[in-house]
Amino acid sequence: MKYTLLPPNDPRVLSSIADFDIEIFKDNENIELKEFTDNMFETMKNYGGIGLSANQVGMPYRMFVMGDHPNIEKGKKWVCINPKITNVTKELIRYKEGCLTFPYLFLDVERPRAVSVVYYDENMKKVEENLTGMSARIYQHEFDHMQGIVFTEKTSKFKLQFAMKKRDNVVKKVRRQWQQIANQK
Repeated sequence: MKYTLLPPNDPRVLSSIADFDIEIFKDNENIELKEFTDNMFETMKNYGGIGLSANQVGMPYRMFVMGDHPNIEKGKKWVCINPKITNVTKELIRYKEGCLTFPYLFLDVERPRAVSVVYYDENMKKVEENLTGMSARIYQHEFDHMQGIVFTEKTSKFKLQFAMKKRDNVVKKVRRQWQQIANQK
């Protein structure tokens, strides 16, 4: 089942999400959790993403999914429940990011190159991991969602407005092209 993405101004997207009680699931084969994470991956892939947080689809869970792309860690899939960042490198990398909450908007965002993280996976096993490169960036982006922070807050107002104009022009161009195709039928 595919979920619907919430708009950027929805309070559920902009709210910090509290940890939830993992003990409920630890000794329980939880079909609902498996189904939910499968649906999250399906939704993420359907929208062309490489990460998706539960609050982006209106669910009040401190969890996200990421990966499942052949160019990121050989297609590894992560389910991150109650995620934490325990350490970051001093080295910062600026890289263009997008977000499913803000379709067709891409911004240069500076983030630590590597992070040490802790989370629970889909089997309720505690995972401690060091992430670098793209997987570190995605984790940080999705972790921000857990804090109620969206990537548009990570850039200057001027750069955001410029990127929004660029996005609007691309969307207008695509709409014109689609209209031309429809008119030819």
